[in-house]
Formats: sequence, structure tokens, C-alpha cells
Amino acid sequence: MLRADGRPTLEDVAARAGLSRATVSRVINDSPRVSPEARELVRVAVQELGYVPNRAARTLVTRRTDAVALVLSEPENKFFDDPFFASTVRTVSQHLSAADTQMVLLLVHREDDHERIARYLSGGHVDGALVLAPHLDDPLPEAVRDLPLPIVFGGRVGIPETGLHLVDHDNVGGGRLATEHLVGLGRRTVVTVAGPVDEYAGIERLDGWRQATGLDDQKAANRSERADFTEDGGERAMTALLQRVPELDAVFAANDLMAAGALRALHAAGRRVPQDVAVVGFDDQPAVAPRTDPPLTTIRQDPSLRTEHMVDRMARLIAGEPVPTGRTMLPVELVRRESA
Repeated sequence: MLRADGRPTLEDVAARAGLSRATVSRVINDSPRVSPEARELVRVAVQELGYVPNRAARTLVTRRTDAVALVLSEPENKFFDDPFFASTVRTVSQHLSAADTQMVLLLVHREDDHERIARYLSGGHVDGALVLAPHLDDPLPEAVRDLPLPIVFGGRVGIPETGLHLVDHDNVGGGRLATEHLVGLGRRTVVTVAGPVDEYAGIERLDGWRQATGLDDQKAANRSERADFTEDGGERAMTALLQRVPELDAVFAANDLMAAGALRALHAAGRRVPQDVAVVGFDDQPAVAPRTDPPLTTIRQDPSLRTEHMVDRMARLIAGEPVPTGRTMLPVELVRRESA
């Protein structure tokens, strides 16, 4: 019997397949208690009739929504201005779509948003959450860590990590690799445009630079300048470093946008790149790194790889598999272009 809107029903599929409604329902809801033959009969009937399962009814049976939230704890202006977040959203959407799962994007705009998001996540709207909360004092990880659904964090969080699921890139190793490359080119005064003091990526990449240069606290402070992961911030920081350390001959910038700003400041100061000053960035953003003048040598972290690991771990948790907690650390690599 067709529904009032003319679409086929579960009973129509059962009649076409020559099976009971209960058997067809088990197939539609991925129950293991069905034979391969029955599964094939239902598949053919569904295809012939153009049957589309009622997702609301299926949710009542399976208690699954087939949706996963991506929670980004960043102000809206940064989310739209930084290509890193655009690539993250794109890759998460692609990986979830491949798993026939809908992505629900949640942005943290204000401090009181944390309680709102925690309420939403615990309200049965999604099967799990992928959370990016890169700031030291962000209350979001604490607000969501004990919710009754799987949570996978991208990057470090400002709470004890025991019992948590985390996937991250090797930011310390990347900062060290970038600086060692500059030192290996024979550069003697390697400065850094560092990231914000309250973001783990900035802190860890600065640590890598410190390890590779071996500078004491006083010299490290003199040869580093904090910025805000933006192009304008990188230009301001580079200008300050040129005034404070005029003999500098190499720069490690903690992301590609700041490296692009550093290049602007170097050009304005009449410094040739790479002849006078070599420059290395971080991220290998396709919209930035290959398009600077000259094209940017940088540390590549693959957002698709991190997303793949996060989505895979989420899928296993949703399926009820025993997944060990802890951190998965992903490698980074140096991509050489003309700037260094």
C-alpha cells in the first residue's frame, strides 16, 4: 500500500521481496540476524520500488540519528577568515558523508554557548561529537567530556586526558623540523613569528623552535614575537623582529598566514627572500603556501588524515566497539618551495 504522498512503504517492499515485514525491517536497520539471501531480495525490492527509509522511524528503533556534530570553539570571524577551519569543515563533511552520516556544525560564539552546546549534544540529536577546542582555558572540553555520547577531540585540551579520545598532529616535531631545515641551510640567526600564547598549536610549535635553536630564555624571548595566526599579525610581528634583530637571516612562522604577512614585511624592508632571509611556515594551506611570493616552504599537516582518524574512531565508538582511550599523534612533513 502506497502512502498518501505516493511513496512506497515497508509493506510494499516486503510484498515485492516475498518476505515478512519484520524481516525487511531487520534488513533496513542493519540487523545481523538476516540471511544474505534475504538481504539481497530486500536490496532488489528497494531499488525497484525506489523505497526511502523513514529516518525518524528508524531512529526510534535503533536510537541512532546518523548525525555527528563538529564543534568548533572559535569566534565566528576567525572561523571564516582562517583557511585551516574551512579545510577542516570540508574534510569532516566528506568523511562523514562517505560513512552515510550527516555533519551538524556547531560554533561557540560566546562564553555561555558551552552550556547550550552541552545541552544540545546530550539531547539525543547526534550520535557523537568531534570537538576542536584549541585554547588553554576553554571550558568546552570540561563541559562535554562526561556527556552520554562518544566524544573525539582534535588536538590537545586543557583538562586531564585520562579516559579521553584525542587525535593530533606533531606540532612540536613540526616546529623543530622547520627550524632544523633553516639551520641546515646555514642560517645563523633564526627568529620566529610565534602563535598566540593561549593556543596549544602556537605553544608547541614555539617549543619545537626552542629545541632546534637551543637558545636560552633571554635570547629566545629576543628572537620571538607573538602574533595571532593572521596575515596582518604576521606582518606586524615581522616588522618588530626586523627592528629588534636586524641581523636575522631566517624566520619560522607558526602558520602560513603569518608567514605570508612576514613576507610582506620583508619585501617592504628591502630584504630578499630567500637570498637575505629564508622563510618557513606551517600548515601547507593550498590557498596560501603555493601562492605567496616566493612560494612558501612549509610544514605540512594533513587535515584529511586527522579527520579520517577522528571519524574512524568515532564510528567505532558509535558501533560499540572497544576503542582504547588516549592520543593518536600524526606525523608532519617538510614541503620545500622557493622561500627556503
